[in-house]
Amino acid sequence: MNWLWTVLLLIGSNICMTIAWYGHLKLQQMHISDSWPLVAVILFSWGIAFFEYCLQVPANRIGSAINGGPFSLMQLKVIQEVISLTVFTVLVMVFFKGEALHWNHLAAFICLIMAVFFAFLK
Repeated sequence: MNWLWTVLLLIGSNICMTIAWYGHLKLQQMHISDSWPLVAVILFSWGIAFFEYCLQVPANRIGSAINGGPFSLMQLKVIQEVISLTVFTVLVMVFFKGEALHWNHLAAFICLIMAVFFAFLK
């Protein structure tokens, strides 16, 4: 079950990360943060990023073979990257309607799937 908790925590972490990194752009697009100084935008993002770390650190501890988990560090990193780009793509498609998914994005995802395959290859 450690693999499942690891993946779920990484998904939650990456949702927070994506919102921290790009959520302020949506707020600006909605004219909510137009007048915010840059330091306020940074503090807003850091506040959200705190929750990313609250999920990311336990995910890595639970999932790492160093702590008896099922994944090597390389496998954890590849899993995290795939989850990161998947979460990013879903959130962008939902919240930023002007962004389109093109064939080269799909080709990149196929390459990521192959990266997972190679990372787990014995």
